[in-house]
Amino acid sequence: MGMRVLAAGSAVLAVGIVAVGTGMAVSSSARPEGDTAARSAPRTAARRTTKTAAPGATAAASPAVRVTEDICTAPAAYRALAAKLSADIEGALRGRAGRYGVTVYDAVTDVSCHAGSSQHFDSASIVKVIILAALLRWHQETGTPLSDWEEDEATLMITQSDNDAATALWDEVGMSRLQHFLDLAKMNETQLGQDGYWGLTQVTAHDEMLLLELLTLPNSVLSKSSRSYELGLMSQVIPSQRWGTPAGAPGDVTVQVKNGWLPDGTGWHINSLGAFTGKDKNYMIVVLTDDNPSEQYGIDTVEGVARLVHQDLNEAASAASS
Repeated sequence: MGMRVLAAGSAVLAVGIVAVGTGMAVSSSARPEGDTAARSAPRTAARRTTKTAAPGATAAASPAVRVTEDICTAPAAYRALAAKLSADIEGALRGRAGRYGVTVYDAVTDVSCHAGSSQHFDSASIVKVIILAALLRWHQETGTPLSDWEEDEATLMITQSDNDAATALWDEVGMSRLQHFLDLAKMNETQLGQDGYWGLTQVTAHDEMLLLELLTLPNSVLSKSSRSYELGLMSQVIPSQRWGTPAGAPGDVTVQVKNGWLPDGTGWHINSLGAFTGKDKNYMIVVLTDDNPSEQYGIDTVEGVARLVHQDLNEAASAASS
């Protein structure tokens, strides 16, 4: 169930934003994240209604004006927060081996950050969030509830990262319905894994943020009940798999997470998606990495980014409420 085993090598599709680290030689005989029998700027266009500020513009110019601070953009009133997030994210990544794709979006302040957000990465088990979302969309369209079997498999797949359950649901939903969901979600940069290798789906931080937004914000693709169901499972991930983007999250937010881990001939792929909701709080973090010299190294990189994002957003929220 979500075993960390050696996996088939795969092609890397994009050039990194930082130096590539030392690869770890591993076997290529097993399939992604499972035993040998298993197969395996980031905001929706509808909300891009504000304009980028001219150089030197201030918050007094217009509440609709957006400003850019390096890798982050924000309404002019939140320029300082954007600058802090940008500096902290880049600082956390500076000097780290490997490739990274990062997106952050705070729905309360409308601050968003992206670095390497259109680079492609092997998904490993974060694709399981897509599988469940596609299953839920299919049932919305047919007007039928999930079967008891589907609920059992979905629970195993998300909360324990069970690979057999993922394979079963991947096969049930099928490639055409999976692609249909991606099309509806406008996740145009995502390329589904072929020949049953769901763990080799090519994902980007941009598209994974679109997915988290679909789960946390009202939209026409996933109903409120579908969103609540999937987020509910993501909030129940077993303790041993709650590393990554939850690192540094305050106690007053609900943590919804899904991680993926996969070694190949260049090192470790370590990916983490997190949605964090609570009173006056709704923000999301995506960190995708590969070419990590060890599994723990990749986890440390993800958590180094996450801790600073949590700190910055929650300090800003505290200041706004005081």
